[in-house]
Amino acid sequence: MLLSEYDYNLPEELIAQFPADKRQNSKMMVLDRNKNTIEHKHFYDFADMIDNNSVLVLNNTKVIPARLYGIKEETGAKIEIFLLKKADNNSDKIWDCLIKPSKRVKPNTMIKISNELSAKVIKPLEDVGEWQVELIFNGELMDILHRVGNIPLPPYIERKMQSEDIKKLDFERYQTVYAEDEGSVAAPTAGLHFTEEILEKLKAKGVEIIYVTLNVGMGTFRPVKTEIIEEHKMHSEEFEITQEAAEAINNAKNLGKKVIAIGTTSVRTLETCYKKYGKIIACKDSSELFIYPPYNFGVVDGMITNFHLPKSTLLMLVSAFAGKDFIFEAYKQAIENKYRFFSYGDCMFIS
Repeated sequence: MLLSEYDYNLPEELIAQFPADKRQNSKMMVLDRNKNTIEHKHFYDFADMIDNNSVLVLNNTKVIPARLYGIKEETGAKIEIFLLKKADNNSDKIWDCLIKPSKRVKPNTMIKISNELSAKVIKPLEDVGEWQVELIFNGELMDILHRVGNIPLPPYIERKMQSEDIKKLDFERYQTVYAEDEGSVAAPTAGLHFTEEILEKLKAKGVEIIYVTLNVGMGTFRPVKTEIIEEHKMHSEEFEITQEAAEAINNAKNLGKKVIAIGTTSVRTLETCYKKYGKIIACKDSSELFIYPPYNFGVVDGMITNFHLPKSTLLMLVSAFAGKDFIFEAYKQAIENKYRFFSYGDCMFIS
């Protein structure tokens, strides 16, 4: 299968630069795989479409302020560090990261980020542009990152002039209302549309809300650079399913309820576990699962997802779930109807 088969032309003005005025006001395209129909609604309609014959699985990961701006101590050159993940789960100090411009650093380069945080470059990693660094600080790293770090917005969201108001907006809105477990460097964006009120309305209807955790990293947003799709290798991303969540999901499947995954990260968490163990079990594990057509889904019956970049692994995942032709027709209609695309954009509900 060729990468070029997953390309499409998107007018630049449809790339959402800011979130909707209110989370629930995003447009929501509704795809019915059985009837092959497409409807146009808003996310505030979602709770009315779901009954207690469904359970929702949400990724409760929390985005960390992973983008750091510093200067090279030796020359004063500006350096950007984008933290990806801890190299050692037992230490807050050693991280794998992206560095720009990477040509300006080498092992032992010192980068000053603030008076309370510096970084020492350790070594380059196998992937071009990726490095391992040692963070030098006193105190709690997450507290420091929240003071000196920046929310790691994707590159297609432009923030050339970042006022304090816009920075505050991104800190609040590039995060789900149910985020708990700090560890992601990108938001599970399908969850951005939920409000506390919508979650309460769903619970009042008897809809069970189940949380899993996948810390979003390079595996989710790394571009595919091989023309033959099957040759692409996913980065590993850590996930956790608790005993309570595993029992709830298995119970739902046994009762014939529909499991609706909120976002591709929830899909990959569930399907990775199922593929590895034949059922959902409590585990701390990692996912390198690359889902592309054809794929036999073992757990997920429906999903909420945003509109994804051309040639991305996420576009391939939703194509595997709903059918490539159906998805591309949906994207065609989304462009015609001026849907907003990507992280801060609108969503689709595929059932």
